[in-house]
Amino acid sequence: MPIVAQSTETTDWVSRFADEVIEESERRAPGAKTSDAAAPVVVVASGLSPSGPIHLGNLREVMTPHLVADEIRRRGHQVRHLISWDDYDRYRKVPAGVPGVDESWAEHIGKPLTSVPAPKGSPHPNWAEHFKAAMVESLAELGVEFDGISQTEQYTSGAYREQILHAMRHRGDIDAILAQYRTKKAPAKKQQQKPVDDAELEAAEGSGAAAEDDGSSGSAGYFPYKPYCGNCEKDLTTVTSYDDDSTELTYSCTACGFSETVRLSEFNRGKLVWKVDWPMRWAYEGVIFEPSGVDHSSPGSSFQVGGQIVGIFGGKQPIGPMYAFVGISGMAKMSSSKGGVPTPADALKIMEPQLLRWLYARRRPNQSFKIAFDQEIQRLYDEWDRLDAKVADGSALPADVAAHSRAVRTASGELPRTPRPLPYRTLASVADITAGHEDQALRILSDLDPANPLGTLDEARPRYDKAEAWINTHVPADQRTIVRDEPDGELLKSLDEQARQSLRLLLDGLAANWSLDGLTHLVYGVPKVQAGFSADATPKELPPEIKTAQRSFFALLYQLLVSRDTGPRLPTLLLAVGQERVRALLGD
Repeated sequence: MPIVAQSTETTDWVSRFADEVIEESERRAPGAKTSDAAAPVVVVASGLSPSGPIHLGNLREVMTPHLVADEIRRRGHQVRHLISWDDYDRYRKVPAGVPGVDESWAEHIGKPLTSVPAPKGSPHPNWAEHFKAAMVESLAELGVEFDGISQTEQYTSGAYREQILHAMRHRGDIDAILAQYRTKKAPAKKQQQKPVDDAELEAAEGSGAAAEDDGSSGSAGYFPYKPYCGNCEKDLTTVTSYDDDSTELTYSCTACGFSETVRLSEFNRGKLVWKVDWPMRWAYEGVIFEPSGVDHSSPGSSFQVGGQIVGIFGGKQPIGPMYAFVGISGMAKMSSSKGGVPTPADALKIMEPQLLRWLYARRRPNQSFKIAFDQEIQRLYDEWDRLDAKVADGSALPADVAAHSRAVRTASGELPRTPRPLPYRTLASVADITAGHEDQALRILSDLDPANPLGTLDEARPRYDKAEAWINTHVPADQRTIVRDEPDGELLKSLDEQARQSLRLLLDGLAANWSLDGLTHLVYGVPKVQAGFSADATPKELPPEIKTAQRSFFALLYQLLVSRDTGPRLPTLLLAVGQERVRALLGD
């Protein structure tokens, strides 16, 4: 292998895992270290079940190996990031809140996901393809390169036939491993959630899914294989006999009563149970790195058990960092089967890919974090813009530089970005006030910096469109900004002399300060001047009561302009309303 300079970004978690993965790859293929041997392809993996909307918690299953794979690729190594679509899993329940789906979908419970109809109105051929399509589109926008593997195609094509027969021949060994944990199921598992496959969660919750997860044991013995019924297509089947020499397998279906005998060496309508299927794939694909959820640290979890079972298939357990859950501001833990949870597509409607990538890159996998769909998104964007500026001027810390680099580019190049990234909160305020009128939005945004005005709204896109989508979809109607049509005559008449003077000082300075910075200086300066201080006085030079006077002045302006005590930042609001209308509403 040619010696490649290691990344200089050695201070973040991604680089540390990349070091481990490269070292493990070379350990597994020691001959590749010499110059006359081909460099091994480093395989990292993710697993996603399209059982319903693939949410932002599931995205961590992809982003963790993606970031590590991308770092390895930056160092000049060949990398393959597999996303295994678990579309041959059983359909477990009807998710709530999915458009085009009703109670009639319950009749398909137990069938493979690829045998379940797509929601009404979907252009896709089945349930799995419907939910896969949205995720694939989002991953493309996020710059995630991957090789997708359909487990339906793998199993029904016979790709795993030798692995299945091998598992059946060694079913006693597998059963012995699983038996070590069957008596150790702790009640605490009820509090766990499994993002890769929720069979264990359902088993812990008492739904009787344990047999589906571990395989079935009965009078005929243990079998790590589950056929789908040849009549009703459901997996409510029990293997009643199996012959290793002929591979004849007999099963019966408890759902419809159907029974048949097949030759497993020719039969492709079934799959290994999850705790055997996963380690089989590690060995089959040569996976070196694959993360898993926090529940896998518990005794008897799929990752822990898989580490023992993988040896039966002649493979090794991958490096498997535990990752913590991802939350949404104001929401509980996400579950695809429960529906109504934000997906990557939902997030990308209101935030640029760079910001979403950064949220996953800046936290170690074992650190939980939340993604904001509420007002917090404005603070996140402010934080991101400050980091962007620090990286540009060289003042950012090394770990922050690394996270920023992983957010804005991949080994393939820079992600598309907004040419003029104006503050998100400003764009949201403008979109709120202008209510879709692009000519008005351009006028206001051009006034933000008169010396360097926008030539077209496209310069502020796509960030402007994301902010507008956030305003339209996540800000309650009672919090939207509606500028008054007429002056509030009664309020204007009730003002005392000090309040009238404050309005006069503001109006007198409008023309000379008509820019974002100018109006910011003006609105904060009026109470200072009224109190006898300079408009340029700093907070350290002012008594505490000036802050109180400023708040009262701001509340008065909001009442006169939008009939509320609060609203968008006043400088932005004033620019949006326009000088002429501001003067009219303030009684000039």
